[in-house]
Amino acid sequence: MSTSSGDTGIADRIRNAAFSGRITSAADAVRHIHPGDTVAISGFASAGTPKDSIPALAERIREARAGGSDFTINLLTGASVSTDTERLLSEVEGIALRMPYQSEPTARGRINRGQMDYVDIHLSHVAQQVWQGYYGHIDVAIVEVAGITESGELIPSASIGNNKTWLDVADKIILEVNSWVPAEMEGIHDVYYGTALPPDRRPIQLTRVDDRIGQTTYKVDPSKVVAVVETHARDAASPLTAPDAVSEAIAGHVLDFFEYEVRAGRLPADSLLPLQAGIGNVANAVLGGLDRGPHKNLTCYSEVIQDSMLSLIKDGTVAHASATALALTEEGIEELVANIDFYRNHITLRPQEISNHPEVVRRLGVIAMNGMLETDIYGNVNSTHVMGTKIMNGIGGSGDFTRNGYVSMFLSPSTARGGAISAIVPMTPHVDHTEHDTQVIVTEHGLADLRGLSPRRRARLIIDKCAHPDYRPLLDDYLARAEAQPDAGQTPHLLGEAFGFHQRYQETGSMR
Repeated sequence: MSTSSGDTGIADRIRNAAFSGRITSAADAVRHIHPGDTVAISGFASAGTPKDSIPALAERIREARAGGSDFTINLLTGASVSTDTERLLSEVEGIALRMPYQSEPTARGRINRGQMDYVDIHLSHVAQQVWQGYYGHIDVAIVEVAGITESGELIPSASIGNNKTWLDVADKIILEVNSWVPAEMEGIHDVYYGTALPPDRRPIQLTRVDDRIGQTTYKVDPSKVVAVVETHARDAASPLTAPDAVSEAIAGHVLDFFEYEVRAGRLPADSLLPLQAGIGNVANAVLGGLDRGPHKNLTCYSEVIQDSMLSLIKDGTVAHASATALALTEEGIEELVANIDFYRNHITLRPQEISNHPEVVRRLGVIAMNGMLETDIYGNVNSTHVMGTKIMNGIGGSGDFTRNGYVSMFLSPSTARGGAISAIVPMTPHVDHTEHDTQVIVTEHGLADLRGLSPRRRARLIIDKCAHPDYRPLLDDYLARAEAQPDAGQTPHLLGEAFGFHQRYQETGSMR
């Protein structure tokens, strides 16, 4: 992470005199944070995470611990944040509770060892639960912005996430004004202030992906802003590897499915329906494959925008993309910055309570494509827990889109750990998405369309189409014996051995 030095153009970013008078160092700013505080920070998929305040806070916690004082905070975010943020705060044992999503190994290890509480929830639920007080009082919010207007409103940076909520509910606010964010980013955002808790909730008037229903800036009570920190630091890049044969094969099956749905009259032939894709190489490959297809003027209604989406926008395949954050590689960041005037007209960034809102997802008819750790033969999907107990990252927004999407798809290689473990198992030891919400399973070996099928037919299709050939005999044998039981039931299982797959791996390192 690079930090500020030299000419940053910061004077052009803080255009309100009242805020100019509160400029201070990051070290002084974080002195407003005290042990036991609940701290909410900006950031979603690394974009827009505070750059200078977090290292300063980690150092403050380290010094307190060196002096014999216990210093932990409860940390709330939009989703994942930069790996440096979670690592620095985890290494000094500074996080007591984490919510709603994490993706850094040090933090993950502390969670799985029971040293850090972790609450894994649907991302669309965060704002409402915070307003309802599930996580207590929000003492301090640290929010990165691209600038402050003459009237004292805040220009968002490369993500919105839960920032609107943090600014509304926190007692004290620390603003990081990042002059690295292109000034031309102003205008790309749509911050909606019409949400409310029941019984005052009203319909969200979004009927097209490119609709704008809010304003381009955040509102903030200036009396709550206790510090303004200047920085000139780029966002951490989201790494991606080049598409391999497996991800390309998965992408091919998905694109073939789209054509099948068009022929069946369930998707419009020209622009399909709005697409949502999770983060990662497989999702990136699927989106990239759209360039080779016949469809133009596509739209995207998702959480994040990856490099492939920029390419689709640039060549005219995608007309508009809506998300809450930009999850870009180094090359993607450079492309965005160099052509921000162009992309501003084709991208809208929204609060995650809108980007993930079930009502909007259902109304728009979003095609949901998300990753998974594993699925059982009936379509129950595990997105979060290895061996049923150890958290990986979290459910994120996959549930928001899966339950409410026009079509819900899960994409994954058929095996993990170099083929030592199957992603298709008899019974998942942890279920994030039930068979009622899972409509399509895709691996490199094929696509199983589960719509309209009974459990036994679903099981046969998933094994035949999606399982790796090395594991099909085991799965075939399991299903045959389960179905042969007297009174086998609607969803046959051999409960005594269903988790033998997992136990075998735990004991030998392989399920073969």
